[in-house]
Amino acid sequence: MSTVEAPAKSRAQIKERTLRKDNWRLYPVTTFVIFTAWVVYATVRAFWGSAFYVPEFHYLTPFYSPCFNEICNDVTVNGHTGSAAEFGTFLPESTRGWIPFAAISLPFLLLFRLTCYYYRKAYYRSFWASPSACAVKEPHGKYTGERRFPLIGQNLHRYFWLAAVLISLVNTYDAILAFHGKDGGFGIGLGTLILVANVVLLWLYTLSCHSCRHIVGGRLKNFSKHPFRYRMWGWVSKINERHGMYALITLGSLVAADLYVALVASETISDLRIFN
Repeated sequence: MSTVEAPAKSRAQIKERTLRKDNWRLYPVTTFVIFTAWVVYATVRAFWGSAFYVPEFHYLTPFYSPCFNEICNDVTVNGHTGSAAEFGTFLPESTRGWIPFAAISLPFLLLFRLTCYYYRKAYYRSFWASPSACAVKEPHGKYTGERRFPLIGQNLHRYFWLAAVLISLVNTYDAILAFHGKDGGFGIGLGTLILVANVVLLWLYTLSCHSCRHIVGGRLKNFSKHPFRYRMWGWVSKINERHGMYALITLGSLVAADLYVALVASETISDLRIFN
């Protein structure tokens, strides 16, 4: 008569950290380097307090939009003076250097990215090693999930997404203003194209968000009764497949847009004009 063994009371104990033979460390290490470099650059620029606006062509870096410091009211570059404060100011000039000019938008944008599904995967693996890769032993003794502080805040992602949509609208407005010529009329420069490209990529990242996909087509029992929402859900689902790619590309586009505006605003280079 055969006997049935009782199920094991614990998981199989494997001494090796992993049995994988591929270079699984490449992703977390690369991500760690890229994220760290970006955070350092963005932090320095956010608190720099200068070289953020080109009044002649209405180029405003996305790191300072919307601009709320009193300095934004009177910016002079290359003999041209203008205002970057399209929505008013409430920060006195004395706060320069310790409060970002874009004091309202930056915290929400940071929280939107920190709680993003893609970024969770990226920094969980790169900074917390939780775990570093699939099928790799986790160094932490326990994992409580996103049920306790501070990770419970990840559940607020859908609300930060709404804030990101509003800020993307502001960035779109900034890009439209960048179609400004030397004589005050319509014009296009390299800075215009860079700011527009950045906005398009930001919209792709924002609209490909998992929360957006749920808001557009979630909680529907019958798609045939909601054809418009179904079409929108299908479109969002397609770009959602590349959400992680847009998340990384927009880091680069933000730096490119900010760096170009900074170079022109500091009179290091001149804007390459395409029309007027």
